[in-house]
Amino acid sequence: MVEGHSVHRVAHRHRTNLVGSSFKATSPNGRFTAGAALISTLTFSAIEAVGKNLFAFFGPMSSPHVVHVHFGMSGAWAIHPSSTAPPPTPTTRLRLEGNDNKGSPVVVDLSAMTCNIGDLQLYEDKRSKLGEDPLRTDASPDRLWEKVTKSKKGIGALIMDQSFFSGPGNIYRAEILLKAGVHPEIRGNELDRPSFDKVWHHTVDLLQRGYTTGSILTVDESDARPGLRRYIYNSSKCGKCGGKVKSWDIGGRTCYACEACQPRDAKMTKGEVKGMEQGASKKEHKPFISHCATEEAATRLERGGAALLTVAEIRKFLKSGHSMTPRKGAKKAELVELLDGLRSPTINAVEAAMEKAEAGELHNVVEHVAELSSQQAKSAREKVPMTPPMKRKAVNVKPEKKKKKKRGGLIE
Repeated sequence: MVEGHSVHRVAHRHRTNLVGSSFKATSPNGRFTAGAALISTLTFSAIEAVGKNLFAFFGPMSSPHVVHVHFGMSGAWAIHPSSTAPPPTPTTRLRLEGNDNKGSPVVVDLSAMTCNIGDLQLYEDKRSKLGEDPLRTDASPDRLWEKVTKSKKGIGALIMDQSFFSGPGNIYRAEILLKAGVHPEIRGNELDRPSFDKVWHHTVDLLQRGYTTGSILTVDESDARPGLRRYIYNSSKCGKCGGKVKSWDIGGRTCYACEACQPRDAKMTKGEVKGMEQGASKKEHKPFISHCATEEAATRLERGGAALLTVAEIRKFLKSGHSMTPRKGAKKAELVELLDGLRSPTINAVEAAMEKAEAGELHNVVEHVAELSSQQAKSAREKVPMTPPMKRKAVNVKPEKKKKKKRGGLIE
């Protein structure tokens, strides 16, 4: 889904480059023919973003034609120099041709899930149904707080409700609530004001960051490390604490939470009870290949294993990293098993501790197994059958003591 920060970026670009000029308007795929005829040769007067909705005004502002746009999952409104403009595609609803406000010839193509035309009443009707947009200067957290306190829905559902929070989508929901330390299923009428203020603060902060950078980047500079762009969205482990991420369905969308960072103290919502009755309880999240939040192949491999790679990516890793060519026609499941097998240790921690015991290293001081506690290592060693003393001599190595140095009459 094209989220709020992207819509505001489109509005800014068109306001900067197109507003004030007039254009010939057509509908290449025929799905906006009447609308294009109404706005053709009229001045592009203004453009406004509200959450995931875009409103373009053509003609005099006293009585404009208003084009309402919702991009959906993968829409776009792109500006091309006329000399290099590509041909329209089957999804191109609106094409504008003319000079931008700097005098350069341009072609502007719109593809969108929704493209309607009306007058100011259309704008006012749509606007009245949208909630507080964290990227707008007229957003009112107090007005939003008043609505939230009256709702029995979980805050995770409310963030996705555009009549409450206008702009955030599923990726932002996960990251906002993680950073605020708020569980998605705490009801609006259970939420205290300090917790709401944290949610709103991170909503504003993250969408402003998205607007500035053009990407959903939620990791703070203090936590920055290679490949980490988001803390919990589509991840099996929390990027903050390393705990397990749980996922479940809320309103047809996958919700994520690290229950170590986001404790759920209040009673379960009706939806959670119903979900558990239907067997839809929370489970440890298994990452999937995300097309709306892409990451480098190497990052996906480290984070979730070969299952997060495409077949072509797996074959590339097998060939370049391991000098192995899988059999021709191998299916993805086979390739995943092959690559994960090559990346995995061949001996687990318990087996490593047992092997050391069999070799006569009966103490951790020679080489301890860092994956096991001392008790776990001891239990593993005890599984090894003792051989007669004449056949095996234990290596009993005492820890090396640090030599004490005298300096200025003091012992270090």
